[in-house]
Amino acid sequence: MTNTRGVDMVADVRCSVGESPLWCTEQAAWYWVDIPARTIWRLDAASGRLDTWQTTEMVASIALKQSGGLIAGMESGIFSLELGIGPMAAQRKLAAPAGGLGPGMRFNDGRCDRQGRFWSGTMCADIAANRPLGNLHRYTAQDGVSAPVVSGLLVQNGLAWSPDGRTMYLSDSHPQRQLVWAFDYDVDEGMPSRQRLFVDMNSFAGRPDGAAVDSDGCYWICGNDGGCILRFTPDGRLDRRIDVPMLKPSMCSFGGAGLDTLLVTSISAGKAEGDDWAGAVVLLRPGVTGVAETLFHG
Repeated sequence: MTNTRGVDMVADVRCSVGESPLWCTEQAAWYWVDIPARTIWRLDAASGRLDTWQTTEMVASIALKQSGGLIAGMESGIFSLELGIGPMAAQRKLAAPAGGLGPGMRFNDGRCDRQGRFWSGTMCADIAANRPLGNLHRYTAQDGVSAPVVSGLLVQNGLAWSPDGRTMYLSDSHPQRQLVWAFDYDVDEGMPSRQRLFVDMNSFAGRPDGAAVDSDGCYWICGNDGGCILRFTPDGRLDRRIDVPMLKPSMCSFGGAGLDTLLVTSISAGKAEGDDWAGAVVLLRPGVTGVAETLFHG
């Protein structure tokens, strides 16, 4: 691994759009995806071994299933993925929004709530089109894909839950928005309410991309185009900034044996001059612990 500024680069990995990192405690391994490359990556933490699997559609967000394998938000819907010894992931489409996603749309950022329901949002792949057609959906095996729970999104991102699961966070990372919202979250019904502004990222470095929550209930958001990760307290106050050696960090996730390591993916697409770490996947120790991701229960 290459180290700079207290940050370790994972091998010589360069992702076009690295996203959705997560830690698997049972395997002691990290997972993440490269969206346009249609690739799932796995890093064994002990040996450093890297494995990859291809998918037939772009895969944007993944979560671990209680029954094994992954659940994923992809181009046309929600899929179950099994990762075997071959180069291709075994795919099974589980559901899609009523009427489909529409031309040029795909799923984006996603993860499970604290009760094991899978959430993911849709977006228009052509960001420059400025089309607020994105919706946030909930998926369960019993009910399938929900009707839109939040609508009018340009680039859905930043999905996370407080440690007790009673606050949900969501961002829109489009340059015309750059906002993070908080919601009250009904843990029994799996429904957010009372949407309010949590952070206006137009006042801070970078656009709000993927996020994670630590054991103190603080919200860590990647400042895409800002080369940093920002930590906000539950009342929306910035209390920490970690600079990273790539301009476009895209998502972060806590893991490692003590949940004290942060894995950060990044983007090389549209690489800026001098951004030598563009697309890198890095590990760092932020000095706090995270909250384990909940497995999908369906």
